[in-house]
Amino acid sequence: MSDEVQGWLAERTALVETVLERTLPDPARPPQTLHAAMRHLVFPGGKRLRPALAMAASEAVGGTPEAALPMAVAVELIHTYSLVHDDLPCMDDDDLRRGRPTVHIEYGEEVAVLAGDALQSLAFETLAMGAGKERAAATIADLARAVGAAGLVGGQADDLTQGPGCGDVESVLSIHARKSAALIAVSVVGGARLGGADEDLLFELDEFGREVGVAFQITDDLLDAGEDEGCSLVPLLGEADCRERAEALLATALARIAVLDERAEPLRALARFAVRRGV
Repeated sequence: MSDEVQGWLAERTALVETVLERTLPDPARPPQTLHAAMRHLVFPGGKRLRPALAMAASEAVGGTPEAALPMAVAVELIHTYSLVHDDLPCMDDDDLRRGRPTVHIEYGEEVAVLAGDALQSLAFETLAMGAGKERAAATIADLARAVGAAGLVGGQADDLTQGPGCGDVESVLSIHARKSAALIAVSVVGGARLGGADEDLLFELDEFGREVGVAFQITDDLLDAGEDEGCSLVPLLGEADCRERAEALLATALARIAVLDERAEPLRALARFAVRRGV
């Protein structure tokens, strides 16, 4: 990532951090344990890739980063909720996340479930209050589809029932398309919608996001090769084929937004980073 794009990213991430801090409940306010648990994985956060994609998409279609902030914050809250629940003993049963004890280890399983629930609810409240009357309903509907039974939750359900390796290539790709790509795609579409994009462009950006999202998860498969990470393409295809598939998806995705001008360069750079990180 160029110095210019890194500077862009630092500025936009600071915007998101400010709004996240303002949006999350004060841990000194009752119920204190729940509010502290909600913050546990949000601060310090991860890469903030999904919020950055939302803001980059808004700017790519002529909007502002501020216009996309409701979606940027909402998708980060949804992403965090999904991590809190994924880590639970009944799911992936993880003890560490981002170098710290997971929420259920730190606060107990019951509080972790409730913290995830509260983060999800807060995401939709944030989007409903901030998206603006004209585009709020469509943006909320997009996010609801992305995280529901047809998206994130459905992908997790199949991940749990398929067993080690998840069987075949198509099954793994289907899970990747829902668990990772759906949330990445809705980040892009939501940011672009709030930035003023028309429906034809939103269709292309949705496809762009899905292709980048699957390639992003294939890269995760490569980075986690050799570990017990559930559904992965690496044991089925090998590392060379996985890398080739990820690059092909990235190329297709970038071709979809070739019509956009230089304002889309941060969006392109983030897509390349998502797929090529660790290489």
